[in-house]
Amino acid sequence: MSVRPGPLLPIAKSVPPLAVSFEFFPPKTDKMQQALWDCVGRLAPLAPRFVSVTYGAGGTTRERTHETVSRVAHETKLNLAAHLTCIGASRDEVDSVARRYWDEGIRHIVALRGDAPEGEVPYRPHPAGYAYAADLVRGLKRIGDFEISVGAYPEVHPEAASAQADLDNLKRKIDAGASRAITQYFFDVDVFFRFRDRARAAGITVPIVPGILPVTNFTQVCKFSAACGAGIPGWMAELFTGLDNDPGTRRLVAATVAAELCRALVAGGVTELHFYTLNQADLTFAICHILGIRPQHGMNR
Repeated sequence: MSVRPGPLLPIAKSVPPLAVSFEFFPPKTDKMQQALWDCVGRLAPLAPRFVSVTYGAGGTTRERTHETVSRVAHETKLNLAAHLTCIGASRDEVDSVARRYWDEGIRHIVALRGDAPEGEVPYRPHPAGYAYAADLVRGLKRIGDFEISVGAYPEVHPEAASAQADLDNLKRKIDAGASRAITQYFFDVDVFFRFRDRARAAGITVPIVPGILPVTNFTQVCKFSAACGAGIPGWMAELFTGLDNDPGTRRLVAATVAAELCRALVAGGVTELHFYTLNQADLTFAICHILGIRPQHGMNR
């Protein structure tokens, strides 16, 4: 049964404390840089377990990612996870970045294969690089005792031969040394629980953290979803119908949909959520407030 918005009742006191993490992307312009730091400043007081900074498709934001990671590490008290991908770099280049992070005190890496550059389909590994995320995880573990998170796909990676092949790949990443899997976003809670059950049956025992995407632009999310294989329930499309030019109502609907999804996940035993913020803090902040996550003193930049 898909999650539909309903009354926002208090979360039971017996539910374990809920941990959250936030994902940002590196800015491309001065204006976007200010938006990023406004976002960091708004969400930092919620005391996230960690925050992460992404790479662009095809490794296109590698240097900006490094710069952003270094600045967040030096100018905030946040626990930081840096993304690393296999795309467009040799093993030596990737290893050099990882050692630089280690020297800067960064101990958490989100290790991903990464999206191939536009027009380069199917994916081809760099001839001197790490071919896949499992290889990257093993390489990182040789450099230092990093905490490593990897990606998981409740609705199957679009390039996977089958759901079982995709699950086998996740198992390889965990066996290589990853300690957490963060999922692609989804909008049907049953999709996550079925995936979690299959992962457990396959011997995957590490935490599987749901990835949550608050919907700020429904048309854009439809395009993202078509590319990554995430399903959009019909009832959700109906909720956003007619709101293209009504951003205020759209945000209210988005907060309700995401909060109910999160609450259903918590009711099913989830104790950690990862938010894809798109560098827009207010919606994520509101959802966290609904979930009972409030600012902690001393956590500002």
